[in-house]
Amino acid sequence: MEEKAYRSIVKTISWRIVGTLDTIAVSYFITSSFVMAASIGSIEVVTKIILYYLHERGWNKIKLGKIKQPDYQI
Repeated sequence: MEEKAYRSIVKTISWRIVGTLDTIAVSYFITSSFVMAASIGSIEVVTKIILYYLHERGWNKIKLGKIKQPDYQI
């Protein structure tokens, strides 16, 4: 089964929200500065959205672990 590109976009955005919150929390823990943590989070959100989308679309082309659904036509 193949996924549409918009599904990858929605998954990318939802995962980035989780990932960015994690990055901000870890950055705050290390720096004790919310401004610095938010700066780090805002930079990584842009770069990682692009990287995740490309990664997701690449994996969509790989057949590893996919099962082809039978095409029933009556």
